[in-house]
Amino acid sequence: MRTSYALLSTYPPTQCGLATFTAALAAHLPRPGDEVAVVRVLDKPAPSPAGGLVVHDLVAGSAASTAAAAEILNGFDVVIVQHEYGIYGGADGQDVVSLLDALYVPTIVVLHTVLAKPTLRQRAILDGVIAAAGAVVTMTKTARSRLLDSYGVSPEKVFVIPHGAADRRVAPSWAAVGTRPQVLTWGLLGPGKGIEHAIDAMAMLRRRGLQADYQVAGQTHPRVLDRDGEAYRRALMARAKDRDVADQVHFDARFLPAAALGKLISGADVVLLPYDSLEQVTSGVLIEAVAAGKPVVSTCFPHAVELLGGGAGLLVGRQDPAGIASALHRVLAEPGLSARMRRCSVDLAPELLWPAVARSYRKLASSLAADRAGAPA
Repeated sequence: MRTSYALLSTYPPTQCGLATFTAALAAHLPRPGDEVAVVRVLDKPAPSPAGGLVVHDLVAGSAASTAAAAEILNGFDVVIVQHEYGIYGGADGQDVVSLLDALYVPTIVVLHTVLAKPTLRQRAILDGVIAAAGAVVTMTKTARSRLLDSYGVSPEKVFVIPHGAADRRVAPSWAAVGTRPQVLTWGLLGPGKGIEHAIDAMAMLRRRGLQADYQVAGQTHPRVLDRDGEAYRRALMARAKDRDVADQVHFDARFLPAAALGKLISGADVVLLPYDSLEQVTSGVLIEAVAAGKPVVSTCFPHAVELLGGGAGLLVGRQDPAGIASALHRVLAEPGLSARMRRCSVDLAPELLWPAVARSYRKLASSLAADRAGAPA
């Protein structure tokens, strides 16, 4: 049976995690004969890419574009909405609630953030989003439990579907004799990423006699760039120089296309996620690293605790350079540890890859459509 899907989200050429997620979902979701279109969320009007999937732009704060978006979305069989605070109009993105209330077709809302301690407004927004949705998707069991325990959501309404990752599974590469091990962090850069603690850890490793190259890849987050410019990146570069590891810490300020990112990941010996936040219930970088079979060292944010607990990674405390250094030293120097971590990742990978994730969304969409068809008029 042919199905038409509409995706509501940021979308390329916007450079952010939600846009990348939506582009991947759009590519893998349809079966032959299905239709996929995108209603793109923007901060301000911008040209639409020619020949693409975008059928409408929802400009934050524009009542006219919001009304038009609702009308267009109601013309599809199923709508899949990406939710993150702040991407829609109004304080904390509150305008999304009225848009969802205007939809009468089956609607799946994907929650990229579920705060343990929301403000009153953030709580009201998420309550409204959940009430308007036919089904809610979280990407971790932790986030689902948080919705059930703290927000009082019915268990029958919340489904766990992983983030999704490209298939970058390759045989482990062995560094040439004399080359340094490669440590990698990637993603949009800004305060809270914890890179300063990673730089300190690299200095500690050096003092222990283990020298590694640390690659920090990714452009500064657009909103951070608008507010602070490149102040955070410059501070990190100064820190690396002050710690005498400027020759080991390398910055690539580009938003990397998929092929370049895949090459970078394949060359890494360990992926490092030194994030400060203890709130993060979803990390696309973490999913990509594990799906690629890479050993991971991460701070103890909820998604990492859940995904790495079986042995695919090592967990460290937040803002703990000594802990990061010790964990990296173990992965890079302890015999057999990296191989064991890779085997754990290989076991997890099949359910994290985009084809499997897209099947789960199709199954959920079919269930919602069937429920609607069987409902009394």
